[in-house]
Amino acid sequence: MAENIIKIENVKFKYDEKDTLYAVDGVNLNIRQGEFTAVVGRNGSGKSTLAKLINSILLPESGKIYVKGMDTADDSKLWDIRQAAGMVFQNPDNQLVATIVEEDIAFGPENQGVDPSEIRRRVDEALKAVGMYDFRDWPPHMLSGGQKQRIAIAGILALNSDCIILDEPTAMLDPSGRKEVMDTLQKLKERGKTIILITHYMDEAVQADRVVVMDRGSVKLDGTPKEIFRNMDVIKKFGLDVPQITQLAQGLYRAGLDIPPDIIDVKELVDLLCR
Repeated sequence: MAENIIKIENVKFKYDEKDTLYAVDGVNLNIRQGEFTAVVGRNGSGKSTLAKLINSILLPESGKIYVKGMDTADDSKLWDIRQAAGMVFQNPDNQLVATIVEEDIAFGPENQGVDPSEIRRRVDEALKAVGMYDFRDWPPHMLSGGQKQRIAIAGILALNSDCIILDEPTAMLDPSGRKEVMDTLQKLKERGKTIILITHYMDEAVQADRVVVMDRGSVKLDGTPKEIFRNMDVIKKFGLDVPQITQLAQGLYRAGLDIPPDIIDVKELVDLLCR
C-alpha cells in the first residue's frame, strides 16, 4: 500500500476566537501517495478551510498536519510544504502573473533559484502534461477559463509538486472548461500525482478514487464513490445531491428493474440496459 503523503491529526480551527463553532472540528484524515480524493460538502462545511490548512495558508488551533512528514506549523518548512502540496484556486486569473504563458509557468521555479536549463525542461514538461504546449507563446488573457486553469495547474507541476490541492477549480467555468480540467486531473493521476479536489459538483466527485463528505467542520463519510453515493437519503441529509446518473439508476431500481442502485458511470448503466 502507498504511504501517506498527508496526515491530519485531530485538527481544529476557527476564524475568530469569539466564534462558538469551529470551521474545522476534530478532523482526522490520511491521504495516500497517488490517490485522487474529492472532498465535498455544502457551503460552510469546512472543505475549503481544510485545503488552506494543508497548504499552510492557515494554521491549526490544535492538532497537527504533516505534508511529506513536514509539520505545517513549522515556519522554516513553509516553502517546502507549498512546493510539495501546491494549491490551485477557484479563479485562475488570481494565479497568473506574467504576460506570456511559458513565463508564467517559469515564475515559481525562477523564484526557487532553479537552473535555467532545468526551468526550460520543467516548463515544457508541465505544459505537455496539461495539453497546453501549443499555447506556450500566448498571452494568458487570450485563453478560455478552462485553459487558464490548466495553466495554473502547470505552474504547480513546474514546482515539482507531488500533491495538487484544487479548491473548487471549476466553479467559474462552463461545462467544456470543467471537462478540460477534469480530463487533465485524470492524466495527472495516471502520472502518479496525488490530487485533492474540493468540489460541490457530485459528477466530478465520482471521478475520484475516494470521496470525503464534510459537514459542520467534520468528516461525516469517507469511502469510494460507489459506497458514498449508494445511500441517497444519507447524502441528502448533508445538503448534497447524488450524481444524475445515480438518481436515474436508483429510480429504475425502485421501479423494479434489475439495476444496482450504486451506479455512478453512464457507460456502466448503458451496458446494463443494453443487456
